Amino acid sequence: MALIQTMYNLLWGDIVQIPLPGGSTLGLSLLVMILIPAGIYFTVRTRFLPFRLFPEMVKVTLESHRKEEQAGISGLQALIVSTACRVGMGNLVGVVAAISAGGAGAVFWMWLIALLGSSTAFIEATLAQIYKEKDPLYGGYRGGPAYYLHKLFIREGSKRKRSIVASLFALSGLICWCGISQVTSNSISSAFENAFHIDPLYTTILLVILAAIVVLRKNATVKVLDLIVPVMAACYFFITIFIIVKNAQLLPAVFQRIFAEAFGLRQAVSGGIGAVIMNGAKRGLFSNEAGSGSAPCAAAAADISHPAKEGLLQSLGVFIDTLVICSCSAMVMLLTPESLTTGLEGMDLLQTAMRYHLGEFGVIFIAMILWLFSFSTFLGILFYARSNVAYLFGDNWISQTLYKILALVMLFVGGLAAYQFVWDLGDVGVGLMTVFNMIALVPLAPKALASLRDYEEHEMKRRKS
Repeated sequence: MALIQTMYNLLWGDIVQIPLPGGSTLGLSLLVMILIPAGIYFTVRTRFLPFRLFPEMVKVTLESHRKEEQAGISGLQALIVSTACRVGMGNLVGVVAAISAGGAGAVFWMWLIALLGSSTAFIEATLAQIYKEKDPLYGGYRGGPAYYLHKLFIREGSKRKRSIVASLFALSGLICWCGISQVTSNSISSAFENAFHIDPLYTTILLVILAAIVVLRKNATVKVLDLIVPVMAACYFFITIFIIVKNAQLLPAVFQRIFAEAFGLRQAVSGGIGAVIMNGAKRGLFSNEAGSGSAPCAAAAADISHPAKEGLLQSLGVFIDTLVICSCSAMVMLLTPESLTTGLEGMDLLQTAMRYHLGEFGVIFIAMILWLFSFSTFLGILFYARSNVAYLFGDNWISQTLYKILALVMLFVGGLAAYQFVWDLGDVGVGLMTVFNMIALVPLAPKALASLRDYEEHEMKRRKS
């Protein structure tokens, strides 16, 4: 536990302190120092792709449906799988934590991080497509950071079957996703206990049974996510839009508060501007997952006509996650009178805000939507895990099934009690994934950039002509 805590502090703790006006300091963690410069670098190298090619992202999404002759899942299905994981805990608990610790100004920094993360998501998803392999077990394709790290460190013709760095990434991912399994079930059982007074044991047993029915079948995960993700995202979006429209007269004051606190007009005096910036940045990075190497595991599975298309799809996923869903969560809380939310944190803050706007229906609704968000996250991470398990242990059903059973056990344990050690283990896992993934992204980025140029020069021009 001491080792995990040390690693957590190294990855997520503030290892550099920059003095700011008003006596505040800006604490920078290792991951922030890696991901934000990388996001800026990729944004410049892609010639500001999030702004320049946003219409193309939407166009590719609308045409990326599955065709009968496809060997794997469609580009849109890969986006749905990655969205299932992005649009999960980070959109509810993460946004609540950012606003609780950093105030309204943290929302602005989450938006900024999403714009930078969109370019990073393009690079890693395109590389996943370029280096994908045939999947002999599930059919279609597989890949992700473990596979392009392997290509980076293992020369063609070498007898070595595995790269050390690629193996460490794969292992970090499996550790992280086990930790997330525990977190998701704990959030579901807590929310149902608060909303319906149901004993966590019964909620957890039902959750594990439903999850086992889906994940232990060969190819049921994508089909279930195809159904759940659009429904849950649409329900949450329209309910929160209803709340926002109902309180439209308050929006100017909310946006004024976001921008005023983002640049520390109030916090600079009290010495809190550093907390505003870093809480927004950290939660933004955690929520959209760009650079962590998770989403490429889904991106590689897509059977799509051009690698850059999948990159554009995953870039759009970051927008959906942070600029749409996270913003909706933030607005629900910021449109609630501060007198009701002062001193509240976590799910208590969100449930209080929903009760204020929608009465008891709001509490029930947030419990149900959290169930859908968390359940889809669990299904998504087990889809991610396929390629990592295969890289470490080879193509066999035994290892695939054993990891699924381990994840289901963690799901059960998490529903009954929250273990801080497991939470920290999950955070360490995603931190290590990010470090190992970024080792490959910078040297391999020219491949993704070349794919983008080819797409713009041939695919887009041909379509216009």
